[in-house]
Amino acid sequence: MKILVVEDDLDLSRALSRALEKRGFAVTSCFDGLKAFQTIRRDTHDVILLDLCLPGEDGLHLLQRMRNAGIGTPVLILTARSSIGDRVAGLNAGGDDYLSKPFDLDELEARINALARRVRGHEDIRVACGSLRFERDSGAFYIGGAPLVLTPRERAMLQALMLKQGHAVTKERLFRIVFVDEEQIRFEAIELVAHRLRKKLTGTGATLMTLRGLGYLLHEETAADADGKEK
Repeated sequence: MKILVVEDDLDLSRALSRALEKRGFAVTSCFDGLKAFQTIRRDTHDVILLDLCLPGEDGLHLLQRMRNAGIGTPVLILTARSSIGDRVAGLNAGGDDYLSKPFDLDELEARINALARRVRGHEDIRVACGSLRFERDSGAFYIGGAPLVLTPRERAMLQALMLKQGHAVTKERLFRIVFVDEEQIRFEAIELVAHRLRKKLTGTGATLMTLRGLGYLLHEETAADADGKEK
């Protein structure tokens, strides 16, 4: 299981990482909120352990940005803030569970496993559309058995559409997901990403539709769709 530890106390972060690795977890560490968000966008993790007091960007803001970007990785908040108000604020910002410092490692491991089971119990590990397949655990896309080569922007857009397959996703939401923290990007740039994706999906049986006034929709091509293309 892949764990991301976001903790600015270097000694605690290292001790926690060593302890979790001894228990069989693969651990990545970040020490500030800004770098953590970049790591979360780039890599796939099963659970994130998040301290609220971080340099660069505090944990509450980081949580909000994650959820606004459509990142649903479960987050276990680890913090010395023990008041009910702080706990409620963390959960309302998008946290899934809360553990106050100091904590017992056995309890931490149990909570990590519980969060992972909760997610796996509600989501299929693989999602398919035609011959296109998305694996949630790795974040990779395949056409048949071959990996689909995508840019980070294309991957972010396709993942958002794949997880809402059969439902319209607005351009505004996709723009926030694809161009997070990229300044001076024109709104129309999302259309270029969609155009490139559409070309890469040719022949897969997965159709990317533009819905005027709504956004985009990914769905599995039907016989009627194929007949329409031939005509």
